[in-house]
Amino acid sequence: MNETVNALELAGSVSHDMSIWGLFLQADWIVKTVMLMLIAASIWSWAIIYDKAMSLKRAQKAVKAFESSFWSGGSLEELYDRIHGQQTDPMGAVFVAAMREWRRSAAKGLSGDGSLRANLRQRVDQAMAVSIGREMARLERFMTFLASVGSTAPFIGLFGTVWGIMNSFQSIAASKNTSLAVVAPGIAEALFATALGLVAAIPAVVAYNKISNDLSRFANQLDAFAVEFSAILSRQLDEER
Repeated sequence: MNETVNALELAGSVSHDMSIWGLFLQADWIVKTVMLMLIAASIWSWAIIYDKAMSLKRAQKAVKAFESSFWSGGSLEELYDRIHGQQTDPMGAVFVAAMREWRRSAAKGLSGDGSLRANLRQRVDQAMAVSIGREMARLERFMTFLASVGSTAPFIGLFGTVWGIMNSFQSIAASKNTSLAVVAPGIAEALFATALGLVAAIPAVVAYNKISNDLSRFANQLDAFAVEFSAILSRQLDEER
């Protein structure tokens, strides 16, 4: 009886730091590893989110500037000569790819050959499709990481929680003390891992859905430009018959 009373008194006298930093320091090394992984994933996710937001904003701004030049009524040859050697925007890159293929064929005298006009249209369309794919792949870089964090972070946090709760029950069994003062710190440490998993996953999922939607609209915008520019070149071919 006296031993039980002494154990309870000892448990009540042990102070536990229940702050976030304290919970991290007092956690098992496996739980600490899980927490560090989730914190790193969250920081990297926010870096990707910021980079994608800025990249899309710059790309949209550059596309508007290019469309203004393209639809201004000026010469397409002059526009190509002005931008083809520069680091241009995605839509400008599609335009340059098409014009480069067009000029190669024109230099060989193929644009006016009726038997080869269909092949020229196909090559121009393929050049634009390849350019769109390349530009979208660049913009979509690291998106799979956001998707992975959003889908796996809660389970990684749950693993840390389960491990921490197992340690808490082992401590209870070893001390034969079911006092809340003994159980609470270990449970709090374990649940903190789950909280970190959600903190990493929720922004990643929301940002992934938002950025994916924006990228899809941007890809559709490039596809629409490619169709319009292909029609312009097709009309020019027909006029050269």
